[in-house]
Amino acid sequence: MYIIVGLGNPGSKYEKTRHNVGFQVIDALADKYNISVNEVKHKAIFGKGVIEGQKVILAKPQTFMNLSGESVRELIDYYKIDEEEELIVVYDDISLEPGQLRIRKKGSAGGHNGIKNIIQHLGGEVFLRVKVGVGEKPKGFDLADYVLGHFSEEDAAVMKEAYDNAGKAVVAMMNSGVDEAMNIYNTKK
Repeated sequence: MYIIVGLGNPGSKYEKTRHNVGFQVIDALADKYNISVNEVKHKAIFGKGVIEGQKVILAKPQTFMNLSGESVRELIDYYKIDEEEELIVVYDDISLEPGQLRIRKKGSAGGHNGIKNIIQHLGGEVFLRVKVGVGEKPKGFDLADYVLGHFSEEDAAVMKEAYDNAGKAVVAMMNSGVDEAMNIYNTKK
């Protein structure tokens, strides 16, 4: 079984912001594979289903971004999965162009507070990730204001495709293996 966690902040004021791309990818997967994400437990809203033969849990932590690790830890402990092989975390990355994807098997938080908190709660940096580019913060912008801001119309169109591609990347990671998925998705468009 895989637990696929999309990072974001709960509440309508954060919907469709750059920091909530993880939630958007979970929603895209839920829509495509007809999985209801409406159970509330483990400090998350989640749903169980099957994606191309793989049992999955799609989860959106409700702890706010900076405490995402609390929810992830509870999910892993309850479902007894191998966090290094069966946890996939999807989140925003300001160092990638809007819509660009990057799959990783491990690594530091790179300044991302949600990932920093997950690393803290897991006690290690080895877990699968799909980073979704949201573009670099413009000079003079506050980082928090930028990631909690909305996409331009042009970028929003690019991001819609990115959510679908990130979902496909997750499926490839589960079915073809992480290395194969990296070969496909870790290329500049």
